[in-house]
Amino acid sequence: MPSSLSSISARVTLLALFSATTFYFLYKSRRLRHLKSLTLSSKPIPRGKILFVSQTGTSKTLAHRLHNLLASNGVVFDLVDAQSYDPEDLPKETLVLIVASTWEDGNPPPGARFFATWLAESVKDFRVGALLLKGFRFGVFGVGSRVYGERFNAVAKGLVKQIRDLGGSEIVALGEGDVDGGELDLDFEKWCEKVVGVLKGGKGLENGVNGDLECGVYDSEEESEGESDLEEEEIVDLEDIAGKVPPRKKTAAAAAAESDANGNGNGKVNGQREMVTPVIRANLVKQGYKIIGSHSGVKICRWTKSQLRGRGGCYKHSFYGIESHRCMEATPSLACANKCVFCWRHHTNPVGKSWQWKMDDPIDIVNTAIELHTNMIKQMKGVPGVTLERLNEGLTPRHCALSLVGEPIMYPEINALVDELHKRRISTFLVTNAQFPDKIKSMKPLTQLYVSVDAATKDSLKAIDRPLFGDFWERFIDSLTALKEKHQRTVYRLTLVKGWNIEDVDAYYKLFSIGEPDFVEIKGVTYCGSYASSFSSVHPLCPHIVCGKRHSIR
Repeated sequence: MPSSLSSISARVTLLALFSATTFYFLYKSRRLRHLKSLTLSSKPIPRGKILFVSQTGTSKTLAHRLHNLLASNGVVFDLVDAQSYDPEDLPKETLVLIVASTWEDGNPPPGARFFATWLAESVKDFRVGALLLKGFRFGVFGVGSRVYGERFNAVAKGLVKQIRDLGGSEIVALGEGDVDGGELDLDFEKWCEKVVGVLKGGKGLENGVNGDLECGVYDSEEESEGESDLEEEEIVDLEDIAGKVPPRKKTAAAAAAESDANGNGNGKVNGQREMVTPVIRANLVKQGYKIIGSHSGVKICRWTKSQLRGRGGCYKHSFYGIESHRCMEATPSLACANKCVFCWRHHTNPVGKSWQWKMDDPIDIVNTAIELHTNMIKQMKGVPGVTLERLNEGLTPRHCALSLVGEPIMYPEINALVDELHKRRISTFLVTNAQFPDKIKSMKPLTQLYVSVDAATKDSLKAIDRPLFGDFWERFIDSLTALKEKHQRTVYRLTLVKGWNIEDVDAYYKLFSIGEPDFVEIKGVTYCGSYASSFSSVHPLCPHIVCGKRHSIR
């Protein structure tokens, strides 16, 4: 009996010990979670910033007044001149107040031009996306003069629209001050009161937008004018697109451009038709392209700007050692023989099966391309992060990517143009769409020759590239065969689209055995919004996967 009681007692003791241990560990676990939550919540909150865009000092003075007002209300902000602020730090901010003046012709003051340009380019750049400034709260007060009519406070209105497009949310509606005929001080005081009220009350505009769009915040009339311009000109940036697809209906300008591209327009000089008609030229110039002669173009790449500022280069730098700030992106032919569904150029450039336009001299094209490119490099002087050393290096390009737009191999003097670049110690990458096998055969050696392999079967190639040639598949295979015989560095470039050309792995493998390229570059495609216009609302992304010849492609 005693032994039985002893056994029961031992079991009770053991059970109590296990229970206590369990409760102890549960307590410690909950305690640790509580302490962790306190640690996370105690992270320092970034201080807000007041940026001023000023030329004569008016906006700077107002910004100082706002800074002092907020400080007197116990709200601490940093006061920063937009001229010395790096706009690439904007995504790190949580709250920014901007006092911006408008200078000549509706432009920002020279010192803040880079800040404004960065925002405008980010909106157009499809790689940035509409959530770059998600969680970014802001308010803008504009300083201008009503005597300039439609350009009154153009800079402030533009900043509001661009930050909204990038995902930012307004805490107060745009304030506007008139330095000539209005009550600038009174208007600014009222706007400041709204700011203080929001910051102390913690509320902003619903969904980041004033329901009535008061105080000139990009009102409906201005918006309709912008849409009207888009419909009239169908202008969409050919490279730095941000999902803004033009309307499906064919506009007068688009019809005129297509008419010119098909040889029915009146863009002729001395009996020879120019590839770049006035309509196409106007569109390209507005989008940032520099037109060379009658059929060539050059444009500075965002990666060139990035490396000038010491912020890294593109895939050519990562995989091939090419310095992006010394790379020139150009084309001797804006025309193409395909109408690819994923083309981010939206088919505003001409199309054709053969060269049928006036032809410019290759040396003139190279000279002008370098001149225009270096002029664009010079404009980066004074931009935050750009050193004199990198700027001087950028003024001497050492690489030319002949892949800006169109089909460069169509240009009859392409060999002479490449020779001229090589004479100047400029390496060359050329991309062709695999529809001109004879041109590939006659092409002199380049630094690297690319062929776009956009599909692995005849049906999928027809669906995705929409080629002009009836014998497009035969031309495609002949182009790959010709690539194998080039005895130089060659590349297959695959632009893959889910649901269109990504499933036929075995068929791709068979194509690899035809051309036996040295490298295979795989580009992804992403969808940039729900638009009913066309498949063109998806765009290639810059990131690449590069496979060497000796690696297993499978």
